[in-house]
Amino acid sequence: MKAAQITRYIPAKDIEINEDASQPPIDAGFVLVEIKAVALNPIDWKMVEGELSRFMQLPFPFTPGSDFAGIVREVGAEVKHIKKGDEVYGMAGYNRNGSGSLAELAAANASFVWKKPASLSFEQAAAVPMTGLRAWHVLVEVLQVKAGQRILIHGGAGGIGTFAVQVAKHLGAHVATTVSGKDKDYITDLGADVVIDYQKEDFIKIIRDYDAVFDTIGGETFEKSFAVLKPGGKITTMLWERHPELVQKYGVMYVEQSESVSPQSFMGLGALIDQGIIKVQVAKTFLFDEVGDAFDYQKDGHPRGKVVVKIK
Repeated sequence: MKAAQITRYIPAKDIEINEDASQPPIDAGFVLVEIKAVALNPIDWKMVEGELSRFMQLPFPFTPGSDFAGIVREVGAEVKHIKKGDEVYGMAGYNRNGSGSLAELAAANASFVWKKPASLSFEQAAAVPMTGLRAWHVLVEVLQVKAGQRILIHGGAGGIGTFAVQVAKHLGAHVATTVSGKDKDYITDLGADVVIDYQKEDFIKIIRDYDAVFDTIGGETFEKSFAVLKPGGKITTMLWERHPELVQKYGVMYVEQSESVSPQSFMGLGALIDQGIIKVQVAKTFLFDEVGDAFDYQKDGHPRGKVVVKIK
């Protein structure tokens, strides 16, 4: 089978297709999926380029990729909620004990796989799992956003941000978000109430007394965000940062996120997509033999929404 593979850490834009890669085996709780489309995430190029080598040592040859959509070709003995022939979407990848999704076939833990929303193409469905499910998890399960609350979402035009803004609005929240100036109209159309151009405006001078902050940026942006919360407000970040001293100073709650994915998350988000409440944003689609260009665009192009690679 064909797979995008590396035999050492390299610039992601230089990744090549191995025409004779080995088909991955599946265990009892796994499925083998014929991959139709893959959406790229920052962790993908970071793994390829070795930025995460301090935390995980990759087995070479290595196939990157997590988010996918495709058709189930084999089902492990313990898998009950999907069957052979189902059109599915989900997350595979080495960090979930499966194989990388940038291949014609991938093995995926069935806990991270679900029937794809009927209204979506494979390319659109691939753009949902990691970012859409994370947005749902954070807003519904972690921050427990309620109607009438006010939330700040950093990076509203990015992969997670585009889902987070829409989910928060569906929950009835008043949503502020930070984006670059060129994305203000784009994110307003997705429902944001307050749109702040981070290149020209300082968000802590514009908003205050918010109930929650969902940070996807980290660093100084995350540290400054404590100041916009009201006492007892909640804050969480996608980055590995905590700052307990700021939690104590501002009298707020830092809330941990989880990597787990529940069936309720898949079903809840999928239902909103099929009802047209949540719109999936695909920034650009590349062919499989253009995977290096796709990585280059995802890494440096500041895409609105997700970058997708069409496998078949």
